[in-house]
Amino acid sequence: MRASERAYQTLREDIIEWRLEPGTVLGEVEQSERLGVSRTPLREALARLVADGLVAAQGGRGLVVTSVSVHDIAQLFELRQALEQALARGAAAGRDPDVFDALAAEFRDAGALLHGTDSAEYYELVARFDSAMDAAAANPYLVNSLRILRPHLVRLRRISADNPERLEASAREHLVIVEAVAAGDGELAASATHVHLHQSLTSILATAERLNTYRNDDRKKSA
Repeated sequence: MRASERAYQTLREDIIEWRLEPGTVLGEVEQSERLGVSRTPLREALARLVADGLVAAQGGRGLVVTSVSVHDIAQLFELRQALEQALARGAAAGRDPDVFDALAAEFRDAGALLHGTDSAEYYELVARFDSAMDAAAANPYLVNSLRILRPHLVRLRRISADNPERLEASAREHLVIVEAVAAGDGELAASATHVHLHQSLTSILATAERLNTYRNDDRKKSA
């Protein structure tokens, strides 16, 4: 793997997983040393992250990890609703029923994945669901648009703090989508997608509001 690609993948994952939080300054010297790459491939990686919208130039500070605001969340979900409902219809039309029947069985058993201390296996299942939907829809323009959007959505997932109740509800909502796709019912799949995304947005906005309240309270106490 090229040094620039390795730097890009590492930084992208660190941003998505909140190891590099919004507002973090990505100094070239510091990041070059941390990642073990020279500054030229690092600059290539940072340019790609700027194009992804995960990093932006901030006057006087250089490149920083972009923030996630309530306004950003609402706009991302508005776009996500349009794209993923279209994807659901396309997937239902082009699906391999065996693939989605197998996914349905996994989502029925997803509760077992969510009772442990680490929800990584559940997120891997969701990633495989996304890949299966992309393949079944077979629309490269739609899939590419979602590919650009998904890193931002994974960042938002961390805002909800892996709420166990929300994750279990999400698994049930995914199951309805998968079963509709397996049955070839595009409108039901799109409707179930709409419900799932509405519930996800409601949960994320509620958590973001609580976090902002806590941060404001902390600022008042320290003032």
